[in-house]
Amino acid sequence: MSLSSPAPGPIVSSAHLASGALPVLSEFEFGLILVSHAFQRWMVRAMAAAGLPDLSAIDVLVLHSVQHRSKAKRLADLCFVLNIEDTHVVSYSVKKLERLKFVSSHRQGKEKFISATPAGTKACERYKAIREALLVQPVASLGLDEASMSRIAAQMRTLSGYYDQAARAAASL
Repeated sequence: MSLSSPAPGPIVSSAHLASGALPVLSEFEFGLILVSHAFQRWMVRAMAAAGLPDLSAIDVLVLHSVQHRSKAKRLADLCFVLNIEDTHVVSYSVKKLERLKFVSSHRQGKEKFISATPAGTKACERYKAIREALLVQPVASLGLDEASMSRIAAQMRTLSGYYDQAARAAASL
């Protein structure tokens, strides 16, 4: 196939999945795979550039979520917001971030609350500056319509609900 030839159909990772009733869903899933891995790679490398080279993508997500609105978060709320079923994954990340002095925790009754430390806040600020320079400016230069991007984000959140429902149904088979 030459470069001037049209693509032979949607770009998917698994043609057998695209042969069903909604081939565009397979195309969306392939895009989601690529975006997901690129986003995780971006978070890890941006945080490394901010001076924290030993954090995983989950660690970066947890740190930013804890920093969100500068308000202490319950472990259960972090899991819920990040849509992570396995509490141990987030708990491990919190412990790692505590060892690194980026978050601190305290108990209020039975609940554990996690807050960003000044070092954690500074790390998030450095990450933000790197994000602005390396990602936000180039994406903004594309001239994408912000309202359209917001609609896409809303549709992705809605689709995540369908994937969650399908996962629950599949678990009962």
